[in-house]
Amino acid sequence: MPVTTDIVRTWRRPRAVMRDLLDQGRREDRAIAYLMIACFLIFVAQWPRLSRLAAGFDLPPGADVPALDRLMAYEFMAWLMIWPLFLYVFAALTHVIARVLGGQGDWYGARLALFWTMLATTPLLLLYGLTAGFMGPGVETRLVGGIWVASFLIIWVQCLREAESKA
Repeated sequence: MPVTTDIVRTWRRPRAVMRDLLDQGRREDRAIAYLMIACFLIFVAQWPRLSRLAAGFDLPPGADVPALDRLMAYEFMAWLMIWPLFLYVFAALTHVIARVLGGQGDWYGARLALFWTMLATTPLLLLYGLTAGFMGPGVETRLVGGIWVASFLIIWVQCLREAESKA
């Protein structure tokens, strides 16, 4: 199935989608592609917020206004070089914790669950980026961010449960 169709299905039945992804066999290339696409989309989601910051909104009077190109370079470095490394380590830690709690999956399943969840929840992160860029910090932005965190946790736990149930 196309990735976009699987993303929509994930919001309704995350365990079924995770089972389908695991049944396709061990595909490290696909897992890292999910991670890198998710990180790139999260980087893109930061653009409206960075533009707002570079325009001087939400800064105290007299504060130095950062250059947009510098902000973009920092975000690019963070999301496409540093976060992927951290997420590999985080996926390994979650697998170790799952094993202690009785999980029977493997390292690949834990990585795939985390990376797929990141990709599946990026549409909401894109909305968060727009909200942060157009509305600035406030209730609306925190509400969308909270909905993303809750959605991410629910989908990720379901995907991880499915991945760890497979021996």
